[in-house]
Amino acid sequence: MSNPLKYRRILLKLSGEALMGEADYGIDPKVIGRLADEIIEVQKAGVQIGVVIGGGNIFRGAGLAAAGMDRVTGDHMGMLATVMNALAMQDAIERRGGFARVMSAIQIHDVAEDFIRRRAIRHIEKGRIALFAAGTGNPFFTTDSAAALRAVEVGADLLLKATKVDGVYTADPARHADATRYDQLTYDQVIERKLAVMDTAAIALCRDHGMPLRIYDMTVAGNLMRIMRGEAVGTIVSDN
Repeated sequence: MSNPLKYRRILLKLSGEALMGEADYGIDPKVIGRLADEIIEVQKAGVQIGVVIGGGNIFRGAGLAAAGMDRVTGDHMGMLATVMNALAMQDAIERRGGFARVMSAIQIHDVAEDFIRRRAIRHIEKGRIALFAAGTGNPFFTTDSAAALRAVEVGADLLLKATKVDGVYTADPARHADATRYDQLTYDQVIERKLAVMDTAAIALCRDHGMPLRIYDMTVAGNLMRIMRGEAVGTIVSDN
């Protein structure tokens, strides 16, 4: 290969909101189809892939709790929303000729396998795209924390967070025209500056296990493959 891939195994974190496209709720088939195409392209190039998808396009536990619902109940509903999104992604991947397995952190045997670390690694090694659903299986933990946890558990070389923004900025670029983008940050800088990258627990887990994190714009076609080839897309968060 003239341009060899930099990464052997990755964990991709997709927000539930990313699946909505321009809609206010649910899943945009065009968006999930394009994401599936990019994931399959990278997998066929030789990269082993695990995916964690949030559930914010359907239910968000913290939001439900803020409206008065019991937080644990709300988080359980959010976990079920991530299972729905993972099943949708599995369908999109398989309709395009790829192979995917949904693995859930909560038992829901009729639609998904239980998450078992060794089995997950085996699926990835076999060329299947492992879709990790239901977060960590515990309330009070976000799917960002689940993504960091799964990345460490399966031995990923890189954790990717796909967003609608091309990296991490000094302030919200949609509200502050003078906001500037960081090319590189350390874990401690993200925590100290309270940058809205991932929640603190996820960043701390990445830091403690030396898991590099890259935040990039998923709306730009081809960005995922560019990152696999070593291009400096978005913002990298690492030890130095």
